[in-house]
Amino acid sequence: MSQYFEVHPDNPQPRLLKQAAQILHAGGIAAVPTDSSYAFVCHLDDKAAAEKLRRIREVDERHHLTLLCRDLSELVDNRQYRMLKHATPGPFTFLLEATKEVPRRVSHPSRRTVGLRVPDHRVTQELLAVLGQPLLATTLIPAGEQEPLNDPQLIRRRYQKLIQAVVDAGACPMQPTTVVDFSGDEPVLVRVGRGDPAKLGLAVSA
Repeated sequence: MSQYFEVHPDNPQPRLLKQAAQILHAGGIAAVPTDSSYAFVCHLDDKAAAEKLRRIREVDERHHLTLLCRDLSELVDNRQYRMLKHATPGPFTFLLEATKEVPRRVSHPSRRTVGLRVPDHRVTQELLAVLGQPLLATTLIPAGEQEPLNDPQLIRRRYQKLIQAVVDAGACPMQPTTVVDFSGDEPVLVRVGRGDPAKLGLAVSA
């Protein structure tokens, strides 16, 4: 049975976030809100939890797991940081070349890239602060469906035997992130979503 934490979206209760962080530290899977949609998350350094995350989503190792971070400064070089800081926090996913700081299981096996997110959501940011490190994440889209779930009560009912916590901060915007690939010489706009590419100096082709 998953624990249900109903938190205030603008002033989340530290006590509840601490309890959710303890579940993640113990290897649990949680459903948390972001600035695009709800996501399944687990501890970055827990291989078993990462495998469980993939099983729940019914995806294999070819599926990109994303790192949810408070700040990109510890995970990217200075050149990338100068460019990306204008769009963080925000609804962007950045594909970057994997480095020694990033566990191999996070990177795409054939391309050696990793997806990074700095979500502009108070609850997620506060949870990351309590946890003290990034989280592994994947969008909460049920297997065989196209859209992520956005009702925390429904998430609880559907996944209460599979995940250990649901952090309810109300509905999310339900718009996908803008995805930009920074693994090559020049940034490539992969998908236009909620984030404005102009913040990265990128134009959307007609």
